[in-house]
Amino acid sequence: MAGGYNGKLLWVNLSDGSLSTEELSELFCRRYLGGAGFVSYYLLKEVKRGIDPLGPDNKLIFALGPVTGAALPGSGRNCIGAKSPLTGGFAKAEVGGFWGAELKRAGYDAIIVEGKAERPVYLRIHDGEASLHDAGHLWGKSPKEAQNSLRAELGDERIRVAAIGIGGENQVRYACIANDLRNFAGRGGLGAVMGSKNLKAIAVRGHKMPAVAQPEKLKEYRTWLLENITLMEGFRKYGTGGAMERFEANGNLPIHNFRDGVFPDAKLISARTIKDTIRTGMEGCFACPVRCKKVIEFTEPYPVDPDYGGPEYETLAALGSNCGVGDLKALAKANELCSAYTLDTISVGGTIAFAMECFEKGLLTTGDTDGIELKFGNVDAMLEMIDRIARRKGIGELLAQGTARMAQEIGGGSQAFAMGVKGLEAGMHEPRLKAGLGLGFALHPSGADHCGAMHDELFSAEGRDLERMKSLGILEPVPADDLGPRKVSLLRYIQQGRSIGDSLVLCSFFPYDYQQVAGIISAVTGWNTGVVEMMTTGRRILTLARLFNTREGFTASDDRLPARFFSPKTGGALSKSAIDPEKLEKAKHYYYLLMGWDRETGVPLPETLEELDIPWAVEEARA
Repeated sequence: MAGGYNGKLLWVNLSDGSLSTEELSELFCRRYLGGAGFVSYYLLKEVKRGIDPLGPDNKLIFALGPVTGAALPGSGRNCIGAKSPLTGGFAKAEVGGFWGAELKRAGYDAIIVEGKAERPVYLRIHDGEASLHDAGHLWGKSPKEAQNSLRAELGDERIRVAAIGIGGENQVRYACIANDLRNFAGRGGLGAVMGSKNLKAIAVRGHKMPAVAQPEKLKEYRTWLLENITLMEGFRKYGTGGAMERFEANGNLPIHNFRDGVFPDAKLISARTIKDTIRTGMEGCFACPVRCKKVIEFTEPYPVDPDYGGPEYETLAALGSNCGVGDLKALAKANELCSAYTLDTISVGGTIAFAMECFEKGLLTTGDTDGIELKFGNVDAMLEMIDRIARRKGIGELLAQGTARMAQEIGGGSQAFAMGVKGLEAGMHEPRLKAGLGLGFALHPSGADHCGAMHDELFSAEGRDLERMKSLGILEPVPADDLGPRKVSLLRYIQQGRSIGDSLVLCSFFPYDYQQVAGIISAVTGWNTGVVEMMTTGRRILTLARLFNTREGFTASDDRLPARFFSPKTGGALSKSAIDPEKLEKAKHYYYLLMGWDRETGVPLPETLEELDIPWAVEEARA
């Protein structure tokens, strides 16, 4: 077997309580790598067309990569995937912490959970042995309470736990899964799938890491990163969210449901302000010297538990500026609530902001909200909505469905400002500033996921980000507002490269260039590989995800942005800027062409599947 792999996948059938092991071949691992690659393969291969995402036929996949758990900064991650209860399509999310590294040491490369348990259970994995146990005493508890109970029950404080809170138990369509309390597989409702299966937690403990092929070579990459740690100085100092004022000034900061352009309180909710006021420390993931995770704590006007970390940029923007909230302590409390309930803060913030605009326009009234003035800037209303969403109480039942379903029910033209793609609420970045980001939002198989798109300004001037693209033929800067062929080609390469990172599974914050990533793959596995194979594998993974969505009824018409992005903001830097829908449409079809998909429909061509060595996918896409 190649280095970095255990060569084992654990199948867990909750309906009958059976557990079995599948052996993974080296060829299979090289073709799909791990992480997002395994998720793409098994979702298309094993999930039947049209199944209910919250029914027993859905598969919940936890997948590691060959790099997971290796002695390399950025290796403390795993990928989770399923058919999304939010979008009805492909969903996957990466998550950091220590859980993935522990699962690797416990003897597995992946877990596939199917069926539904009659009563709440948890899965225990210890040094290659797996077993199911009653979790009735854990149901209704927060991830912290569940983790503490499991560690006491199993007599080991070093057990790592992936768990859901009541948001997942109540199957909120954008519930997430928590690793180690403060790391979250956030997008697409994976926590709801876990809750639908009556699976409360997976507790893992292991002591044997598979060997890497070339440990001295891997050490060279680790040494390089440590010698160049200043490239990540901003993350070390602040985590994410240190650029709130700059984002407000250049228009990138979402304000009032992506409508407005001015938010004077941007400085008040910045990670820089967090550092100077409520932050007590910084933590990190497995084998990571950067330590970019905030720890915050205070007791007034409400206590906030430091064990749930602190708010990152997406949370600060989604529940802050996007909802018109400039109260930093309220945002820290909102972050803690979402963590304890296991709710995706991006979708929570996007959904509440959408509801606030509906209230402002009279599409929702106090009769719908039990008297709550659901206005932009209402701190108490924002916090109350989080609790109601998790408990599906009152209007929380509507908000728990996500903005796409809300817009269908509310009507009144609200679909024009339901800010999501394919039903997934948009990440907190602005397509009217970054045209390639908008194209990426439209095309990503999961929907408007900022982690699967690009940030155009990084490639609009000379710098390390552009330098890493030169080996792929992008030799000069590409303007941020450009949507021509060079931008489309750039996005294609970035998405393929990101798919590799999500399959290894390697943190995307680290400044490894593509040659270094290929070298890391070789050092871990022993394969004689390079950038060409890496990019081909990335295209293979994206094509499998595209086929899954095609089979579930998605078409080229679903690769679109909300109408709001085609008009300027009401003020600020983007008051005269908008996405050109005709240019976006033209760019979309050129992307299809570059990917080897039908230029008009976006359906992967049979010849492309042959080229990518996945001809079996033709029949699976029809099944």
